[in-house]
Amino acid sequence: MTSGSTDSPRTLADELRARSDEELSELLRARPDLLSPLPGDLSQLATRAGARPSVLRALEHLDTFTLQTAEALAIAERPCSQHALGALLAGGEHRLPQALATLRARALLWGRPDALRLVRTAQELLAPTPGRPSATGLGPTLAETTSGIAPSRMQQLVATCGLPPTRDPVSAVAALTALFRSPERLAALLAEAPPGARAALDRLTWGPPFGTMGSGAEAARPGTPLRWLLDRGLLMPTGPGSVVLPREVALELRGGRAHREPRPEPPPLTAGTTHAPEAVDAAAAGAAHRAIDTVEELLTSWNAEGPPVLRAGGLGLRELKRIAVDLDVPEPEAVFWLELAYGAGLLASDGEADERYAPTPRFDAWVEAPTGDRWLPLVTAWLASTRVPGLVGTRDGKGRLLAALGTGLDRGAAPALRHRTLELVGELPPGGAPSPAAVLDRLAWELPRRVHEETRAQLCAATLADAERLGVTGRGALASFARPLLAQPPDPTAAALLLAPLFPEPVEQVLLQADLTAVAPGPLRRDLRATMALAAEVESTGGATVYRFTPGSIRRALDAGWSTGELHAFLARVSRTPVPQPLDYLVDDVARRHGRLRVGAATSYLRCEDETTVGQLLADRGFAALRLRRIAPTVLVSDLAPDVLLARLRELGQAPAAETADGDVVTLGGEAHRAPERTPPAPAPDTPPPADEALLSTAVRAVRAGDHAAGGAPEAPPGAKVPEAVGPPPRTSPDEALTTLRAAAASGGLTHIGYVGSDGTASHQVLAPVRVAGGFVTGFDHTAREVRTYPLHRITGAVPAT
Repeated sequence: MTSGSTDSPRTLADELRARSDEELSELLRARPDLLSPLPGDLSQLATRAGARPSVLRALEHLDTFTLQTAEALAIAERPCSQHALGALLAGGEHRLPQALATLRARALLWGRPDALRLVRTAQELLAPTPGRPSATGLGPTLAETTSGIAPSRMQQLVATCGLPPTRDPVSAVAALTALFRSPERLAALLAEAPPGARAALDRLTWGPPFGTMGSGAEAARPGTPLRWLLDRGLLMPTGPGSVVLPREVALELRGGRAHREPRPEPPPLTAGTTHAPEAVDAAAAGAAHRAIDTVEELLTSWNAEGPPVLRAGGLGLRELKRIAVDLDVPEPEAVFWLELAYGAGLLASDGEADERYAPTPRFDAWVEAPTGDRWLPLVTAWLASTRVPGLVGTRDGKGRLLAALGTGLDRGAAPALRHRTLELVGELPPGGAPSPAAVLDRLAWELPRRVHEETRAQLCAATLADAERLGVTGRGALASFARPLLAQPPDPTAAALLLAPLFPEPVEQVLLQADLTAVAPGPLRRDLRATMALAAEVESTGGATVYRFTPGSIRRALDAGWSTGELHAFLARVSRTPVPQPLDYLVDDVARRHGRLRVGAATSYLRCEDETTVGQLLADRGFAALRLRRIAPTVLVSDLAPDVLLARLRELGQAPAAETADGDVVTLGGEAHRAPERTPPAPAPDTPPPADEALLSTAVRAVRAGDHAAGGAPEAPPGAKVPEAVGPPPRTSPDEALTTLRAAAASGGLTHIGYVGSDGTASHQVLAPVRVAGGFVTGFDHTAREVRTYPLHRITGAVPAT
């Protein structure tokens, strides 16, 4: 039945049969879970639409007023007229037709306007029960509260209310219900109430409807207000010391309204502050550049050795603290960068016995890509990710601590809420930045049941903060280059084209200063930035990066194989100003002491031309762990490996150098450690992805075909006559078959295909292809009258149907 039909359907399936193909497609688009597996006919579709998991999922996608409409239907008489429903939703009548259309389109409501019905499962989920009030704050009906009460007690209630005796408990309940539903008669009854009785009812009127009797039997003794209410059925006992306000009484006390405050309109979303769009884009582009640099800095530091993987999976708290210090960011932000790189497939565990995290081969390709192409993988992975970094440090349902990069961080609703949050920011004029509270209020109105209130607030706040870090927003407003990423379908190419001109050109020189600092007035060229990070410490970042040269940083450069002359030449080349004398002195002073100790392989040996230095090493207890033994005045040996001995000496403040058997200084180092190529963690959303139009059309034809199966052949596509699958199966080359199937999928045409099943039996099918991808073809099989997916390698041939 369409929305304008006057026919009276007997069931939801009858109404679905009367809907147009466009209306069925809209149902499957709004509730994609009904597509998997595809129902065989409309009766199965109606059954699936009424299944509890599917109804719960559908309710989660209703806005506040549409949900209030469904809640009002759940407590109204069944069936309910639209006029009666409007009285329950007083104040929201102007939006009632739209809410009913939404419920009907999603198969949560059926029936004529004068006989509206919720599907039974939605009724059960939303209606109050004796043990559970509804979101309206209403309790169970009088009939439900009197179930199990003795007939004599029912007659006492009838008599106390001044009603004539009835024949049985059913008619007694009917008489009391009619009394409570009459505003005039109920008002006359309450006019006789003792002081305090009306106040007791008022406390329960808007919910929750359950209350306690204070001091128990003493509170309900004869002559008290509570006893007066109990004797007339205005309150009903639910157990020892507890009472409930029947729904009929509460509705009349509310003036017939189901909700205290109907909310037909969403909260306004206005700009808290407004900035020039150019300033927003500049701020966002700067943040995007810093995001790229931060991820590169993080993973480059793991080239030699990454942090270990916990036995239970994830990253240890001590390692996380160390990473936060290295990046100079708070721990929650460090978790965000780790999860971002993990989600983009740039890091993974190496899978070795002593398992550690390491960059993946994808990282090497990523660092060589243009700046814009490095930003897109990060932001697209973030938009689609179901992992919630803010959960790190909390505990799961079993009391286990959730670790960064570990399990248990997925929340299926995260991508949808993240996307909608950014869409709300983007709905403001360019440069408009809403307050976080306003965005949260709108989200709470649009998706009141989607997630728990606390989780929704956490995801909203995290989205706004992470978007600012990533450069999706700038100064709280959506960047122009991020808008194509929120379109349907997303357009990353357009985003990259808009972003590219906003990135500043890399600079190739720094300003060396006499206080042993260097100022980079903009983003450095990548190779220059890596060299500066080796020879100096990053002191501050921002519009300009400040580096500081220290003895330790100079020694690090010498350890990496730089000679003193090369270091002087590098500083002279990259400085816009003459190299300050203090910096030249620092380089020379560190270089004089560098390499005085020489480490080689014995297992390892250590030699020094200065016998005094050798004696000091042997006498110092701090070096006892190196297990050094003198074999000559200037030579010590150790059973530690050379690379270990070098590292330990450097940790103890020495500046050793490695040498070959011929005494030449060498740099010990190997190739960067990489994890094997691994697939990034797949998002785990709690709803299936929306189906494309072609698949929806094919699914509707398949469901229609199931309904027509008993009466003959299924309906053909518009304007097409379905041929019969007669004769031998077609045989063509794989390339010809693939070309034919793709052409038919693009045009909506029919094809004859030959198919060999797993048992080796060849068959002839008439197929309307919808999608050809990933080695499979999906379409509506007119021979089998259902949607099927066939592996391409089992198709013997395909020819157009004529």
